Amino acid sequence: MGSRASTLLRDEEIEEIKKETGCEYRWGRRKPGVSHSQITRLYSRFTSLDKGENGTLRQSNYYVSGKSREDFQRIPELAINPLGDRIINAFFPEGEDQVNFRGFMRTLAHFRPIEDNEKSKDQNGPEPLNSRSNKLHFAFRLYDLDKDDKISRDELLQVLRMMVGVNISDEQLGSIADRTIQEADQDGDSAISFAEFVKVLEKVDVEQKMSIRFLH
Repeated sequence: MGSRASTLLRDEEIEEIKKETGCEYRWGRRKPGVSHSQITRLYSRFTSLDKGENGTLRQSNYYVSGKSREDFQRIPELAINPLGDRIINAFFPEGEDQVNFRGFMRTLAHFRPIEDNEKSKDQNGPEPLNSRSNKLHFAFRLYDLDKDDKISRDELLQVLRMMVGVNISDEQLGSIADRTIQEADQDGDSAISFAEFVKVLEKVDVEQKMSIRFLH
């Protein structure tokens, strides 16, 4: 499988992926990010899920050449995450039921931890996908299903139910949702905007909490 990955993924494609995911060479110095060997290993993993051998993974469980959603769910960090299904959905562009390797890598890059020597922002380049801001935008979209740039009470309740299951009553969940919105809502619209979401999480170590081990 490793040889297949190496022959089908050209060096120039790897270099482009490294730039997109935060790893490139600048003035002779390597910036931290996803390495050549990591990309090759992940491509090998990707091709093992690509049952149709057409360079893409499909979202539909009933895809005739394999159940790629179930394959995603074999990733331990996604299988145990209560929001795993929503994270899997994030791999697929809106209106699309398949993703190619570069799209797959762009989504994974949000979950790469930020190293100490990455915390000073490079003013000459684009913001890396694993920056705190981009991680927060990604997390916010997991809540904001209707894409109106706000987290409503119903959207918050859906996430709370995923996270706690049947361990507490609907009434208790409602109280938690109401209290959360009351504490976060600064403009009185009974919802949580992205700016309010960022404020709530300002003391949370999002950079490290939003990480997946197989990118290290």
